[in-house]
Amino acid sequence: MNCSPIILSIFSEEYALDRKTALQIAMGFGGGMARTGKTCGAVSGAYMVLGLDQVITPENPRSSMENCYALIHEFNRRFREIHGSLLCQNLLGVNLNMKKGLAVARDQNLFTTVCPNFVGDAARILEELLTKK
Repeated sequence: MNCSPIILSIFSEEYALDRKTALQIAMGFGGGMARTGKTCGAVSGAYMVLGLDQVITPENPRSSMENCYALIHEFNRRFREIHGSLLCQNLLGVNLNMKKGLAVARDQNLFTTVCPNFVGDAARILEELLTKK
């Protein structure tokens, strides 16, 4: 598994989403959106959880979206404060979209030594944001 499915699956049961479905939904987001180096998978997984946490009301469906955006902005601020970026390529220092970059990441064990820090921090920030509600 990569970082995005891990984050979504950690929180999935709280939102009546079975683990297998959570893993399937989030599987394409690792490596910064299918190894394109964009938004870190732990971050995109957190966005999914923050969306799941929203209650959409028929009277004002837009308010839940605005609340979700506010939580995402706060998540981003905290994650950037710790790691300096939201982008996988910046966080890992390699371009996973290139064979050479992916090989470097694998050779240096970045997925098992560096990425768990992003996952752990994303989960911790999520816990804090969801508990604050």
